[in-house]
Amino acid sequence: MDKKKILVIEDEAMLQRALSEFLIDENFEVVSAMDGEEGISFAKAKKPDLILLDIVLPKKDGYQVLEEIKNDEKTKKIPVILLTNLESAEDIERAFNAGATTYLVKSNYRLEDVVKKIKETLHI
Repeated sequence: MDKKKILVIEDEAMLQRALSEFLIDENFEVVSAMDGEEGISFAKAKKPDLILLDIVLPKKDGYQVLEEIKNDEKTKKIPVILLTNLESAEDIERAFNAGATTYLVKSNYRLEDVVKKIKETLHI
C-alpha cells in the first residue's frame, strides 16, 4: 500500500516535530511547513492526501490558508483537519464555513487521537 502523504502546517517547532515523528511511525509520509505561505505552496506542489493545519501562523493564518486551498482546483478536494488552540464557537464555525473537514482543539487531544482522526478521514 502506498504511504499517505500528510502536510503538517504548524509553526510551533516542538509540536511539529512530535506530530511528524508520530505520523512517520504510523507509516505516513510527512511534509512540514512552518508558515501559511509555505503551507499553501507545499499543498499545491506536493499534493498531500490530507493537511493538518494550525490557525495561528506567521505570514498567512490558517483561515487564509484554508480558503486558498479550497478555492484552488488542484487542492480543493484535499481534506483539512484544523489542529489549534482556538476553541470559540466563532472560530469553529468560521473553519467549517471555509471548508475544514474536522476541527480539533490541541489541548483536548493526544497524538494518538489525532492520528486516529486522520485515519478515519482517509478511510484507512
